[in-house]
Amino acid sequence: MRRFYVILLSLVVVVYATADVYSDMLNAGIKAYNSGNYKKALTFFNKANEQAPTGRAASWISKCKKAIKDHNEELERLKRENEARRRQQEQQAEAERRRQEEERQRQEEERQRQEEERQRQEEERKKREQTSWNYSTNTLKVNGVAYKMVYVIGGTFPMGSYDGESNEKPVHYVTLSSYYIGKTEVTQALWKAVMGSNPSYFKGDNLPVEEVSWDDCVEFITTLNQLTGEHFRLPTEAEWEFAARGGNQRKGNTYSGSSIEGDVAWYDSNSGNKTHPVAIKSLNELGIYDMSGNVWEWCQDWYGGYSSNAQANPTGPTSGSSRVNRGGSWDDGATYCRSANRNSYTPAYRSSNLGLRLAR
Repeated sequence: MRRFYVILLSLVVVVYATADVYSDMLNAGIKAYNSGNYKKALTFFNKANEQAPTGRAASWISKCKKAIKDHNEELERLKRENEARRRQQEQQAEAERRRQEEERQRQEEERQRQEEERQRQEEERKKREQTSWNYSTNTLKVNGVAYKMVYVIGGTFPMGSYDGESNEKPVHYVTLSSYYIGKTEVTQALWKAVMGSNPSYFKGDNLPVEEVSWDDCVEFITTLNQLTGEHFRLPTEAEWEFAARGGNQRKGNTYSGSSIEGDVAWYDSNSGNKTHPVAIKSLNELGIYDMSGNVWEWCQDWYGGYSSNAQANPTGPTSGSSRVNRGGSWDDGATYCRSANRNSYTPAYRSSNLGLRLAR
């Protein structure tokens, strides 16, 4: 009997000891759970459950597992949010980098544009400094290129021809005021000095510029006047013919300066199918070269028929479809090089036998 009580007492001690361990594990688990340490709490609850599988530890184990699952899901959600935020920040940083690069490029382009504008203005300033009109010598200088002009004293003359083409009739008297006209056709050197380019088919600084339309000539003269502050222009048709005939010193020559075409003109029979340097042939009574042949020369006027009425400083029709050009060219027969001969093209027309001569 005594042995029975000893065994019973040992069991009671074990039960109480087990209860104490269970209680300690359970309390430790609850404490860990409340502090948010779910994994540690689960360890305590599992140990407690080993002591009493049917006790309160089982429900806490379920709570821990759910809490751990929720916690892991929350961590995953935060991870996704952080990743999305990181990508957004990287995209924003890349967009900002591109914006700064574009701004840098824009500033560089603006700097280059300003530098090009400064250089252009500097070139124009130098060109203006090297551009002048000398009244004593009747000489225009642009960037070192000289262009001489002749002062034509005004007068009255019979314009047209009695025995020429129909558009040269009727002969009518025209009175002109004094003016200047180029001693030669505008050369390629002068055109380049003003415009910075050379449109000509035949190349050579002292050759007449060609392949220029009437519109091109207006642009050239506008630029020239901006450089010089002067008032250069194309001659009127009447001014051109008066100068070609020799002005008040005219001798009645068929061509400008002679009745023998080869003396004063480059035309189809002697040109070799090309233009020639200006001022090689003989000059006319006013000291002007190449008003017959070499290249046709644009005039200011719209093309129109003549009137028999006497006129003073005529400027042609007020409108039209083509502009007058005069003088014939290297590509034409001698009859087209007569001082009275007339021709016209649309203002946009260009050709290798078509140039200009300045007036002012």
